Amino acid sequence: MRLLNEHDMEKDASLQGMQGKKILIGVSGSIAAYKIPHLVRLLTKQGATVKVMMTPAAAEFVSPLVLSTLSGHPVLYKLAEEDQWSDHVHLGRWADAMILAPVSANTLSKMANGQCDNLLLAVYMSGTCPVWIAPAMDEDMWHHGATQQNMATLRGFGHTVIDSEYGSLASGLVGMGRMAEPETIVSHLTDYFNAVLPLNGKKALVTAGPTHEYIDPVRFIGNASSGKMGIALADALADAGCSVDLVLGPSALRPRNSKVEVHSVVSAQAMYEKCMMLWPAMDIGIKAAAVADYTPDNVATQKIKKVGDDMTITLRKTNDILKALGHDKQSGQLLIGFALETQDGETYALNKLNQKNADMIVLNTLQDEGAGFGFDTNQVTIFTRRGERFESALMSKTDIAQWIVQKIITWENE
Repeated sequence: MRLLNEHDMEKDASLQGMQGKKILIGVSGSIAAYKIPHLVRLLTKQGATVKVMMTPAAAEFVSPLVLSTLSGHPVLYKLAEEDQWSDHVHLGRWADAMILAPVSANTLSKMANGQCDNLLLAVYMSGTCPVWIAPAMDEDMWHHGATQQNMATLRGFGHTVIDSEYGSLASGLVGMGRMAEPETIVSHLTDYFNAVLPLNGKKALVTAGPTHEYIDPVRFIGNASSGKMGIALADALADAGCSVDLVLGPSALRPRNSKVEVHSVVSAQAMYEKCMMLWPAMDIGIKAAAVADYTPDNVATQKIKKVGDDMTITLRKTNDILKALGHDKQSGQLLIGFALETQDGETYALNKLNQKNADMIVLNTLQDEGAGFGFDTNQVTIFTRRGERFESALMSKTDIAQWIVQKIITWENE
């Protein structure tokens, strides 16, 4: 990691990764908060958009007016002010990166234990972006077992802890606990944004969830798909550097990665139209949605009343999205389909691979315990047009998604 002074950072072309990035800074009550105006200035000079939030105690150490002036945005430190609510959910989803600096021992403990009693913690708990934590406290607090355990917990959450440094402390002592310098924090961020991710620059289309084929205004034909598998794939692709468009059927779930663009649809026809519109610009397509094969021929405009013992509904085939994407597939595009079967899974998967012009088919079967709709786990087999076969163990759908993405990365590099 390079440590740059401000003059070097203004000249260094390698820091172009900060241009246009959205950075959210969270400041807690510590004397080290005096460094935050400098941190804001460094980030804005590199072209980042910076917003600052504070705990109420932090306002005693650094002026919100100064930070607002330097960042160009209001500084937030109350969940509600007058008649206005600070929308912590969207603020947490807005950022490409969240920097919590300085983090006091008190705030560190609250983060590690899920406490949420101020705006900063509410935004942290709602955030979907990577998090960097720069603790600041006196040496004995830094070395205390509770502090070290809390930092280990936060690292376990996937956050990056920028360790405190050795130096002069507010108590007059000299030792560990001094917050990392703003240049060090910016260096961590630039290293992250400038990292070459394996699928950087690729565009991916993912479908997920069920479709609802309405019979009348209140009833529909559907299935039990939750969308978990497809959403996990969208997140894993975005983590690998992809720009991801997720066409999502009716589902209460959403991706955690804010870089995934969600296109919400209801019916098979709507999903088909959206996919056909997006597909020409894509490098990768993963059709993980559980799309209805049939839809009612006629949809009643009013709720159908119970009349007689029987009711007949005429159904017609929906458009085969995977087949249509395969038909329009161009050289260089990678197309992956899913097959959920209850019997003869391998036969059906291989037939789908050949008939739909796909490059891979991911088979999961309801015969495998813990796989299929509604579970947090899955177990799959991948068949490729190159004749390869890959079998996974039973894993979480998040891990299955990462496993599939690794197969995609290998395919793209061959």
